[in-house]
Amino acid sequence: MQRDIIGYYQQNAQAAQQEADKFKGLSNTYAMTRLAVFVALGFFILLGAVYNNPLIIGITVPLLLLIFARLVQKQSGYDKQHKYYSHLKQINDNEITSLQTRGNLYSNGAGFSNEKHFYTSDLDIFGNMSLFQLMNRSATASGLVKLAQWLSAPAKKPVILDRQAAAQEIADKNQWKLEFQTLLLFAVKTDANSLTGLFAFLHAPLNMPGEAALSKYIKVAPYLLLIAVIGSFFWPIATVIAILLAVTNMSIVSLKGGYIAKSSAIADKISKILSGYASVFDKIEKEDWRSAYNSNLAQRIKQNQTSKNIAGLARLIEKMSYNLNIVVSIVLNLFFLWALKQSIAIEQWKRNNHESLEDAFEVIAEFEAIASIGGLRFNYPDWSIPQIEDSGAYTLVAQNIAHPLINSTNRITNDYELSDTFKIDIITGSNMAGKSTFLRTIGINTVLALCGAPVCAERMRLSIMTMVSYMRIKDSLNESTSTFKAELDRLQMLLAAVETEYKVFFLIDEMLRGTNSVDKYLGSKAVIEQLISKKAVGMVATHDLQIAQLEDKYPDYVRNFYFDIQVIDGEMLFDYKIKHGECKTFNASLLLKRIGINIQTE
Repeated sequence: MQRDIIGYYQQNAQAAQQEADKFKGLSNTYAMTRLAVFVALGFFILLGAVYNNPLIIGITVPLLLLIFARLVQKQSGYDKQHKYYSHLKQINDNEITSLQTRGNLYSNGAGFSNEKHFYTSDLDIFGNMSLFQLMNRSATASGLVKLAQWLSAPAKKPVILDRQAAAQEIADKNQWKLEFQTLLLFAVKTDANSLTGLFAFLHAPLNMPGEAALSKYIKVAPYLLLIAVIGSFFWPIATVIAILLAVTNMSIVSLKGGYIAKSSAIADKISKILSGYASVFDKIEKEDWRSAYNSNLAQRIKQNQTSKNIAGLARLIEKMSYNLNIVVSIVLNLFFLWALKQSIAIEQWKRNNHESLEDAFEVIAEFEAIASIGGLRFNYPDWSIPQIEDSGAYTLVAQNIAHPLINSTNRITNDYELSDTFKIDIITGSNMAGKSTFLRTIGINTVLALCGAPVCAERMRLSIMTMVSYMRIKDSLNESTSTFKAELDRLQMLLAAVETEYKVFFLIDEMLRGTNSVDKYLGSKAVIEQLISKKAVGMVATHDLQIAQLEDKYPDYVRNFYFDIQVIDGEMLFDYKIKHGECKTFNASLLLKRIGINIQTE
């Protein structure tokens, strides 16, 4: 099945490369044609000069300039198409890489890592080879934040169901998703502060004195000067009027130069990205959405004609850039007060649109996060959509559940059942038998399920719960924290969470490793009994068989499971399958013997 999906992306990438090559060829052809026209332009100018024939220049130069301008326009369009299809190939290649090696051109979310979070550090949610790296397809900074938020806390049931339906629709529109990603690829390398600068620009009024009167004058100024120029051929006084008008126009532009510079300074920095975002908004607006979630998102930008408005702002900023050419600037400002006109137009645009624009970019972030989930649904069709339960107690039932970050050829599936009840499961077993991986398997799939994503399981149903883990406890030189102190801090966080958070489901892997064996057992036993008294629910993986005896003391609350090994001819064989009961086979002595250490029995 995965081969078929990889084949789909390979065909897409090949087709995109063919289109990119086609438009590159057309661009090159037009570039050569432009050169020929330019040479012809010089030839006819020289020809007219040699023969002293202004008619040749008067006819050929305007015509060739028009042809040249048209060629520039066409070549620019072909360059844009070449870039689009090159990016589309890159997007498809990235999906292949993700499926084959878990690589990803998008961020792995390392910046969101937080060892003090309830579970993200222990469950490999962020960072290299993480869940975020597997699923992230967000190019914008706000999209990254949105997806990180979804993976960092469980959503409510109605939200989860809406996201599930929205992600399924995106999976069904996978070609749209790839094209959406292609249009947004520029944002991967765009400065994360660019949108912050845009929003600051939109909320900072220019407060130009006399703006209303200047707006009215700018509308009539070109006509007044044109009439005066034409009149100067007939009446000498009109020449004086034309000169006065020209000086007045240039003086006004000069006097308002500070406001113009302030308006254009930030506008120039954001102009290149605005047209790109306009295409993205247009892509969302034009699609026919069926799911309530996606439809509501699209409606938020449709009602404000966001793509049209963003494109309008991009054009205003582009027009402002005409002022950079000195010769063009003099002519435009002389007749149209061009720079001032664009500054006022941008200011009017800001007043009319600044309130809706931030929400519009939030829509893009939401679509990126949903597309990240939809990508999982498309790329891994054997994963299932979890069923969200309303049970009063805890429900977490899974068939053939596996760790999503382990390659499908190597992963082992297990079943687990916790159905509308309160239980603490003690999991014993040998080193490397699979205890920690199983805890992470349950944890990471629960995180996926409760953010609205599919899970790496044949079936799964669960209630809303708050995951809290106690697994990778480390000391900290910076905080002068020993391993044992770090463990105590984590335990304190867990016990506080049980009191304050909604339905905590804990995952504990080998409690109190930083102390002696007697204190370790007594402390672990005391913690588990306190968790039982608080009606907490979760799993405890341990090597300490004495902990398993708690099932005798609390038969209605504690269950024992184990992972074991088989030793055949001195070789250890692992099946990584969870079983009911206590583990009876351990392998530490065998592992030590392999490195040359023999344990003597006393």
